[in-house]
Parts: sequence; C-alpha cells; structure tokens
Amino acid sequence: MSNKAVINTDKAPAAIGPYSQAIKAGNTVYLSGQIPLDPASMEVVSEDFEAQARQVFTNLKAVCEEAAGTLQDIVKLNLYLVDLDQFAIVNKVMEEYFDKPYPARAAVGVRALPKGVQVEAEAVMVIGD
Repeated sequence: MSNKAVINTDKAPAAIGPYSQAIKAGNTVYLSGQIPLDPASMEVVSEDFEAQARQVFTNLKAVCEEAAGTLQDIVKLNLYLVDLDQFAIVNKVMEEYFDKPYPARAAVGVRALPKGVQVEAEAVMVIGD
C-alpha cells in the first residue's frame, strides 16, 4: 500500500502535461513547477516580470494550501528565470510571500520556459511533525 497522494486544486492552473500539481509522500509534498498562468483562464497573467513572479507564488500558495500546508512549510524552492537580471525583483516579490526563515533556494537561468513565460518555481514542502 502506497502512502502517496495526488494534490490537485482548481485555485492553481491545471497541469499542462502528464504531471500532477503536487504529490504527497508521507509528510513531504513535492510541488510541480508553477508558471504565471491565471487558473481560471489558463492564460499568462501579464508580460510584466513582477506580475508573473507574483502569480507564480500565488499559484504555489494555492497548491500548498490544498495539501494542508502554507508557503512557510516549503523547505526547498527552485526558481527558473529566463533573465537572471530579474533576480532582484524576484527576491523582492518573494519577501512579500515568505517570512523568515526563508527556504533553501536555487535560482537557475534558463533559455526558455513553457508558454514563453519568464519565471517558474517548484518546491518541496514538509508538513506536520
């Protein structure tokens, strides 16, 4: 018997491929990459980087909450940026969504992301004891 559960919410964009929004295994939740799609329209929220970063964290928050956690339960966050010059902006936005202590994090420059967006984030969350 598996202790694996699929996490899915309509408050975050539906998967655009063969993956789940998140998978819970024990008290660890693995959150798939979120891009700045509006969950209702499945369209990119804006061309503006800061608006895209906010939507990414809003989407991550919705998946965390569906898994009975919060952004504060994230222990590892991976960011993917098409333009690493936007690093300061993503840091500023992240400070609006997270409180100290911040999760461990990586920021990786990439050539392109799905749907032509500028930022994506994936995370690992630990909930409960």
